[in-house]
Amino acid sequence: MLFTDRVDAGQRLAEALTQLAEEEPVVLGLPRGGVPVAFQVARALNAPLDVIVVRKLGVPYQRELGFGAIGEGGVRVISDDIVRRGHLGQADLASVERTEEAELVRQAEKFRAGRPRLSLEGRTAILVDDGIATGSTAAAACEVVRAQGAARVVLAVPVAPPDAADRLRGSADEFVCLSTPFGFSAVGEWYQDFSQTPDDEVVSLLAQAAARSGTGGGTTADGNPGAGDDLGPEEGAAPVADVDVEEEVAIDAAGVRLAGDLTLPAGAKAVVMFAHGSGSSRHSPRNRLVATALNRAGLGTLLFDLLTPAEEANRANVFAIETLAERLTDATEWLRGRVPVPIGYFGASTGAAAALRAAASPSADIGAVVSRGGRPDLAGPLLAGVRAPTLLIVGGNDPLVLDLNREAESALRCETRLDVVPGATHLFEEHGALDQVSELARDWFLDHLVG
Repeated sequence: MLFTDRVDAGQRLAEALTQLAEEEPVVLGLPRGGVPVAFQVARALNAPLDVIVVRKLGVPYQRELGFGAIGEGGVRVISDDIVRRGHLGQADLASVERTEEAELVRQAEKFRAGRPRLSLEGRTAILVDDGIATGSTAAAACEVVRAQGAARVVLAVPVAPPDAADRLRGSADEFVCLSTPFGFSAVGEWYQDFSQTPDDEVVSLLAQAAARSGTGGGTTADGNPGAGDDLGPEEGAAPVADVDVEEEVAIDAAGVRLAGDLTLPAGAKAVVMFAHGSGSSRHSPRNRLVATALNRAGLGTLLFDLLTPAEEANRANVFAIETLAERLTDATEWLRGRVPVPIGYFGASTGAAAALRAAASPSADIGAVVSRGGRPDLAGPLLAGVRAPTLLIVGGNDPLVLDLNREAESALRCETRLDVVPGATHLFEEHGALDQVSELARDWFLDHLVG
């Protein structure tokens, strides 16, 4: 079984776990790659999502051999047998624990961004990773989760080698694995896209899950209501100005039905529509990180798929800029019928070309445009017709796209600015690069949509 990416793996894994929804579980993702998979599972099961931070304790002279593991809340799991056979002294054990505990605290604080850990006491905990190699970390995580009070532990992964799968069946109350292929050598070989999951993506996904409405009532480790409390209206309800709204929507655009995610913070004075780039979708972790930053600033966001699943299979469709722009225009009219506030566009890669082309329409009334690593050249001569203030953001280490955006800056006749993020490549995967994109986009939209 081959997975497109972690989003695809999470959606397929969620289908195999649907029967667990009635247990009102807590879903836990192993960082970093397990969190995008767990996000999809939590969403499908309407369950709260948290990260499970576990640090393996390695024998000082043979780090790959673990003598135990530690988790949050002071959980400590030690193998007395390995300690005894390895002739490990208390000083050695304490030194390793101090180092790993500091890293555990650092990771937990960064990933949760100040939110408390969800309580597992008496709950069913679904532990999710993007795949299993040796299984040692997953086994340790199962022990930590049980020690944190979980009544039942379910370990769920898309893929694992047969021998590791056999061992892990004894570590959890239930083990769910979609594929156990023979000839297994690495998790990444079973994904078309197994690019590294940056810390920023983990932070963004956890923040989205915490803000999501209707995710099942969770509590924090101190017993207070958690992010799973019902915060929004029923699906299909019209946005209400004085409450937070987050809902899945269906948009009729240019003769097709497009899926989207609409988020409206209470009192939002503007909404930003996202046009994703080639090979991406509304689930793009990069766009969602930016969207989360805009939501925190009080701006609404609409992330939606410009292509249907069948159309996405043909890569040539991502360069059909005229079609994409037409759908964006129709989706804009749909949004105007629901939210009477200024609208902006955030476009990435080829999606930026569609956003600029749509903004150039004589009937367009777009308040601002932001392009991230965009291909404005694909909008062609229509660039000169864009009237909305436009911000072009490009990575300093993306020379071809940088040259194309410099040319576009000269071709645009509206208020225009080109910002270069030093050291960033096309996908802005470098540490802190997407944070800079988020800040630049936030300030541009606040200045030009809200004033």
